[in-house]
Order: sequence, then structure tokens, then C-alpha cells
Amino acid sequence: MAADETAYIPPTEADLGLIKRILPHRYPFLLVDKVRDIVPMKSCVGIKNVTANEPHFEGHFPQEPVMPGVLIIEAMAQTSAVLVGTTMDLADKGLGTYFMSIDKCRFRRKVVPGDVLELHVTTLRGGGKVWKFEGRAIVDGELAAEAEFMAMLSRG
Repeated sequence: MAADETAYIPPTEADLGLIKRILPHRYPFLLVDKVRDIVPMKSCVGIKNVTANEPHFEGHFPQEPVMPGVLIIEAMAQTSAVLVGTTMDLADKGLGTYFMSIDKCRFRRKVVPGDVLELHVTTLRGGGKVWKFEGRAIVDGELAAEAEFMAMLSRG
């Protein structure tokens, strides 16, 4: 390594700015506000602040807004993509992360406006183009959803 080069040191957290440099998603489909406790290749915790202003609540359901389960799983996937992006130094590299499978998916409690959704993601297999994760969505210490999912890295 040349004297002016420094080795990449993965961050232990990602703010919204770094998340946007890794993920292609934007409003209304960017579902992670920050990521903390990043352990490269292994795990992290995404944070999603659920607000009544999100467009899906207008129709799901107007009298009793509930965050759609598929969006909770998508938030887990976005969190895992940030883990991969920080691990592999992929900010500003234009790589996408695409679902390959979703297994063992269970929904345990409603997620509603005002909740803070913690997205606990653990790598089951990874390091190349295909990664497998276990995700748990937690609100106030209570399990809201869980799933295993696989994703592939690819250029747009």
C-alpha cells in the first residue's frame, strides 16, 4: 500500500447520508433512517421511525393505520444492504441488492405510526455476490416480524 493510501475501515454506524450513498431507494420507498451496531460481515441494527405521514397509511388502513408486512421485510432487506455496503465499501459504487428469496416469514404484532422499528439483521452466509440473512423487526422489545431472506448484488 502506498504511503498516501489508507486501508478501508468499515463504519460502525450509518446515518441517512451514507445510507443514500449505498441504497438506490428514495422517498417514499427508503425505509431505513439509520443503521447502528454494524459488525462487518456479521450484523447490524436498522432504525425506522414510523410516522403517520407515510403514504401507505392512507389506504392501509384509513381507520387503523398498520405498516404493511411486506414493507417491514423490505426495511430488513434495506438494512442488510447497508450492512453489505459498509462491509464491502460499496458507497457510491452503483450496486443494487435484489431479493432472491424470503423464507420463514412470520408477523407477530402490528407496527403503527409512532413506533420505532428496530431491524436486527444477522448474516447467515455472505462475502460474495449472494448473501443470506436472518432478520427480526422489534418494537419496544417485542418481536413484530421475522424472516430469512437471500439477496444478490448486481449492477442496476
